[in-house]
Amino acid sequence: MSDPRSRRPLPHDFHPPVPELSVSSTDLTDGGVLPDAHVYAKGNSSPHLSWSAGPSGTRGYAVTCYDPDAPTGSGFWHWTVFDIPADVTELPAGAGTGGFKGLPTGAQQARNDYGSKDFGGAAPPPGDGPHRYVFTVYAVDQEKLGPDADASPALVGFHLRFHAIARGQLIAEYEDTGE
Repeated sequence: MSDPRSRRPLPHDFHPPVPELSVSSTDLTDGGVLPDAHVYAKGNSSPHLSWSAGPSGTRGYAVTCYDPDAPTGSGFWHWTVFDIPADVTELPAGAGTGGFKGLPTGAQQARNDYGSKDFGGAAPPPGDGPHRYVFTVYAVDQEKLGPDADASPALVGFHLRFHAIARGQLIAEYEDTGE
């Protein structure tokens, strides 16, 4: 029997189709294991991400990290950063954590499901099996997406639904075996 979590949708599965952005990372491999540096109790640092320039009309970007496999019924938002300027196509490792070194001027971080306005690393319950961590980059048609940093990830996602003009993702897995 397959794991029912493998069928859980991703946040943008319900958004209109848009062109694809190429997303890469020096820290993550699409389909690979999430390194310990990005696990809450082991490093808790946001990974390096880079992406291809968005299509004509791109006025900014947003980046999210979401775990659709969290045992909450609604997944778990680990990171939501938006209002990234259109001339930025890379975030260095650690941009969403600590002193936010490398987070572009004007970018805003919404609160994550830990309740803080930064990147919160993977922390699945021990023995719950592998969880997917979906890092998505959105090209948007607005310099300012609309919400402020006090917005929930769901509200930011609502705005992304109407303003994303391209999107790309990397998915890494992490499992806490309890060892």
